[in-house]
Amino acid sequence: MQNDDLTVKASALTIFICILFGANPVAIKFCLTGIGAFTAVGIRFTIAAFVIFLWAKAKKTPLKLNQKQLGQMVLLSVIFVAQLSCFYLGLLRTTASHGALISNILPFIVLILAHFFIPGDTISLKKGIGITLGFIGVLFLFFDKQDLAGDLKRGDLIILVAVFLWSSNAIFVKRIISEYNAVQITLYPMIFGVPFFFLGGFIWDDQMIRMINPTIIKSLLYQSIVTASFGFIAWNSLLRKFGATALHSFIFIMPLSGVFFGVLLLGETVTTYVSASIVFIVTGVVVVNLRRRKRPASVV
Repeated sequence: MQNDDLTVKASALTIFICILFGANPVAIKFCLTGIGAFTAVGIRFTIAAFVIFLWAKAKKTPLKLNQKQLGQMVLLSVIFVAQLSCFYLGLLRTTASHGALISNILPFIVLILAHFFIPGDTISLKKGIGITLGFIGVLFLFFDKQDLAGDLKRGDLIILVAVFLWSSNAIFVKRIISEYNAVQITLYPMIFGVPFFFLGGFIWDDQMIRMINPTIIKSLLYQSIVTASFGFIAWNSLLRKFGATALHSFIFIMPLSGVFFGVLLLGETVTTYVSASIVFIVTGVVVVNLRRRKRPASVV
């Protein structure tokens, strides 16, 4: 199917999911006020893995891996652990708005890596323009001078590393996805990664759990059930039915959602640099995903 084939109901659901994904950095910021970074990731994906496992059992989705797949899942889990650790550590030092904007250059880095590692997936002029606009948007964030100045930039750099690892993860998944169902390739990195997140929490978190309050509990449930579980199930259901082309047209909503909720719930400031970053990143995403409509065949 093409973008035009999305029903009104499917389009509304896609927009809703993109808003939920965009707000995730805000939920993480709330969570980190009372829980150490590594511990927070461990708790989040323990809950998410449990929910997805129950869903897979209810749907009778096969989960068994062969020896080759097991080795691939171990490698994927290593990338997954490094990626999430960097993302949460970065958000400790920067704002949710910066985190949301930087994380949304993922499609651009995936396009660059795909050019070299996925046969036939080359960078066109249109993609090149979109990538350039996206990276200009991120550069604006490094000129953004807020109260956290030095720590802010370190946090942004750490999130950039996380996004690069996330992109590498996406390319690796793209190369091996035909041998798996969507549940297997999502569930096993969570299962294998959780013990290492808790080990990291025990070693590196100042305190694994400093305090628990209703806000922190709700933010954990949001991350684990709403985005990592429901978001995954709903997104992949739409992906199977309508294809990636249709869904990717809505990705520009994610950075807008992240900044909006950062301002609304955390009181973050939309500076001139953040505004410029939004314009360039959103424009870049739209340019990359812009597709010509096919002209209807003329009737003779």
